[in-house]
Amino acid sequence: MASVGMLPSGLAICCSLPDILFLPELVFGGLVWILVACTYIIPNNPQAYVMAVSLFCFCLTFIWMMMFLCGAHHSRSSWAAGDVLYHGLAAMLYLSASVLLALVTIGIGYNLSPDGDVLKIYRLDISAVVFSFIATLLYTIHTIFSAIRWKVF
Repeated sequence: MASVGMLPSGLAICCSLPDILFLPELVFGGLVWILVACTYIIPNNPQAYVMAVSLFCFCLTFIWMMMFLCGAHHSRSSWAAGDVLYHGLAAMLYLSASVLLALVTIGIGYNLSPDGDVLKIYRLDISAVVFSFIATLLYTIHTIFSAIRWKVF
């Protein structure tokens, strides 16, 4: 386990509270990405933004986790601040994407017909909304604990 005053690296990221959230962020972000990719993106539909946010956060979270895992962070305070900034930005992006995705899903629900294809898309969108809000919560919690860790330095 990493000692106080040092950012964890290697497998120690599996033992520190904010860094252990990397894997759930990747899982739920990947689920949002996959579920939105399975639905139709109609021209005036903000699901393209949701797709961009989930893909961006998935890729950057994976890169960020790999940098921590490989121990590429040398300057403690700048990496701790970067961790707070990145996860704060990701939380804000996911919150905006979650709200837009919920709005689209509500719109699809009002226009729901007995057609099986539309019902399938509606159910996929509901799942994507739930996972998107969970990803938002995970990124927010990671931001809070990263900020606490940053202030300890």
